[in-house]
Amino acid sequence: MWFRVLAARNGLEDGRLCAGGRNSSAWWRTISTLRSERWFHSNISRSLGDGRNTFFKTDVWVGEVPLRDRFSRLYELSLLKGESVAAMRSLGWGVEGEAWRWRWRRRLFAWEEESVGELMLLLHSVSLQVHREDK
Repeated sequence: MWFRVLAARNGLEDGRLCAGGRNSSAWWRTISTLRSERWFHSNISRSLGDGRNTFFKTDVWVGEVPLRDRFSRLYELSLLKGESVAAMRSLGWGVEGEAWRWRWRRRLFAWEEESVGELMLLLHSVSLQVHREDK
């Protein structure tokens, strides 16, 4: 419920709450400052379960940085920026030729397809635990 209240007041960007502006509360500005200083990323970790509550591109869930940062060009070209890990898994990964289902703004160049291949290779070893929630 709090998420919906904060989203209505401050807005959403890439599935995350916006920092707000001058109209936001002092409390929310303080929380946003912690986020911008990367405090959460340094002090909190994520454990992947079924992938429904983990953002595919913006959360750190495989490797040390979000996929948005590691594969920045693919992130720019993607039409699916706020999807969960589970949603992206349902579109197919680890299967040759299935990346077209991830919906791109345009046809990918050869070097971009190589990046998709690198991403698919990274995801090949990931398996979701369908009976356990993300933590």
